[in-house]
Amino acid sequence: MTTSEHGSIESLPYSKKIAYALGQLGWSLASYGAANYLNYFYLPPKESGSVIFPRMIQQGYVVGFLTLIGLILWFGRAFDAVTDPLVAWLSDKSKMKLGRRRSFLAMSVVPFSLMSFLVFFSPGGAGDSANIVLNGIWLFATVTMLYWFMTMYVTPFFAWMSELGHTPNERLQLSTMISITWALGAVIGSQAPLFQSILQARGYSALTSFRLVMGAFSVISLILMLLPVIFIDEKRYSSTQASDDSMFVSMKDVLKDRNFLVFTFSDFAYWVSLYFINNGLLYYVTVLLGLPKEVYSNLFIIMFLLSFVFYIPVNLVAKKTGKRKLLIIAFIIFSLVFVWCSLFGTLPIPAMAQALIAAIGAALPLAIFGILPNAMIADMAEAHARTTGSYRAGIYFGFRTFMSKMGQSVGALLLPSLVMIGASQVNQDIVGAQGVRITTFFAFGFCVLGFILLLKYSEKKVLTDLGEEKQAKEKPELRI
Repeated sequence: MTTSEHGSIESLPYSKKIAYALGQLGWSLASYGAANYLNYFYLPPKESGSVIFPRMIQQGYVVGFLTLIGLILWFGRAFDAVTDPLVAWLSDKSKMKLGRRRSFLAMSVVPFSLMSFLVFFSPGGAGDSANIVLNGIWLFATVTMLYWFMTMYVTPFFAWMSELGHTPNERLQLSTMISITWALGAVIGSQAPLFQSILQARGYSALTSFRLVMGAFSVISLILMLLPVIFIDEKRYSSTQASDDSMFVSMKDVLKDRNFLVFTFSDFAYWVSLYFINNGLLYYVTVLLGLPKEVYSNLFIIMFLLSFVFYIPVNLVAKKTGKRKLLIIAFIIFSLVFVWCSLFGTLPIPAMAQALIAAIGAALPLAIFGILPNAMIADMAEAHARTTGSYRAGIYFGFRTFMSKMGQSVGALLLPSLVMIGASQVNQDIVGAQGVRITTFFAFGFCVLGFILLLKYSEKKVLTDLGEEKQAKEKPELRI
């Protein structure tokens, strides 16, 4: 039995670190459909001359330049973001028997996985006879509930990481592991169009095929998200000291950390850009390059598998040069990827080659952004605890996820409106090539903004508060 620097709290065994990381795989898969396919499902592109899915909700502009799906996704993400600090505070002050983090995971896992399927279910039917009002209300309700239960799982899950990892290297190791499983969830989720095509080839309609895939993802995610709840005893492996401060006092205390504020605003800009690449890539492939939707699935496999190659190098370099420098490099490369995507369909290069270059170029930034931010937030939370005596990891991760989800809500509001620019009414197109191309310029702008903000972040101060001398003497954990 080993103990950590926190006293009698045991270090988390590697087998339980795997269980924790598999929980990330579960929620990554549960959230993937809503995060990446709702635009595709409710504003579908054409395939073989006809729209892939029948009409289920109002597809045109409903409020000025805004669409119904965009407004619903924006509200869901904004609601999700606003509730993050609340759940973080409730988690920090919880005294439930299972543990303040573990209890929230246990309460949310079933409804979270269920809603991940129900957002694609339309009780008002589909096609010309669809009750689009009923379907719109249903979509609004299920998306909102999905993001509430997602917050209840994800925010305590991340806060738990800073408590299960008792040193900077342990936190970096856990962050790397959950980054791998998050990417695996994204890889599996990205195969939905491929699985859909396989089922269509067996005689199922496109609508039924896609829903069957989402249902399977829901069941798998439920099982995986239960693993950390079942196998990790919170009281044995992490501190269970509850905070008695009010939410206002806790938030005010954390927001005094200037480094943290600068970092989260930079992170906000990254998440807007990431929303465009995650949701826009399917449009870039099908609309700008004229490739079949299955190519999207193949690109994601290439992109994420290649990003895995960089995981160990990113760990090694981060320990030698610091995390901030790598994030700056990631912003620069990510910006160039969007510049490249803006040229899709205009270059004298085979369409598939253009798509492959974009996927390869995005691999390193995805590895860096996947690993480092969570470890940096955990370090900031621990540094704050050591300098103030107040343990507010929940608030740190809650506000970070608040900012990241606000970024996604901005992307969710903009993308559906932008992709409809230039759609041909004559050809009954829902999506226009001109609008799809415009999204790449928006994403580029947010990458530049994130880069500028990150320049103001002082990693040296965080390391000083943690104790640079002690950190330098720690043996690095390269096992992933």
